[in-house]
Amino acid sequence: MGIQNFITFLVTALFFVMTPGIDTLFILNKSISQGKKSGIYATLGINTGVLTHTFFAALGLSVLIAKSALVFTIIQFVGAAYLIYLGVFKLIKKSNFLTEETTIKKTTNTKNDFWTGFFTNSLNPKVALFFLAFFPQFINPSQIENPIPFILLGVTFALIGVIWYMSLSIFASVFSEKIKNNPKAGIWINKCSGIAFIILGLNIALS
Repeated sequence: MGIQNFITFLVTALFFVMTPGIDTLFILNKSISQGKKSGIYATLGINTGVLTHTFFAALGLSVLIAKSALVFTIIQFVGAAYLIYLGVFKLIKKSNFLTEETTIKKTTNTKNDFWTGFFTNSLNPKVALFFLAFFPQFINPSQIENPIPFILLGVTFALIGVIWYMSLSIFASVFSEKIKNNPKAGIWINKCSGIAFIILGLNIALS
């Protein structure tokens, strides 16, 4: 299928996924503040974003983005602005997320968690550049222009991400259950979540 050193790819990809970064902080934020279900849907959204980058890389669009400073900058700042918007929204929100669960349909919440995770990952051009630098190391040079190896590696990378982040979500959600014993915890979680999103956004914008 045009792939070489697949076992090495699996080990290296797992290492990269487990390394704390924007996605890890985002999943922890969702899982602790809103529970296991939100973390799982955010996980699915983030890894759907991974598949989006994989598709673009396979078609060669990521190469065009990497070569265009203007396009890269636009995507970078759109992604940063989106995260900062989420952070500011949480900071100014005075309600407690623990009481919101009884007034907002869970299906709506989970859909929002999925799309938030999707856009957070999809609007991060660093992911596209990472794939362009990482994936070719495990593709046979004679197949480098074939989109199939890129897609297979991307799907594998996404599956590894789903398994790891779901495990992380389940573990982190345990803390959310303990936090519920404190009536003011939800408000403080919202504030901390807002600050975390703003920091993530600034990190993307200024890097």
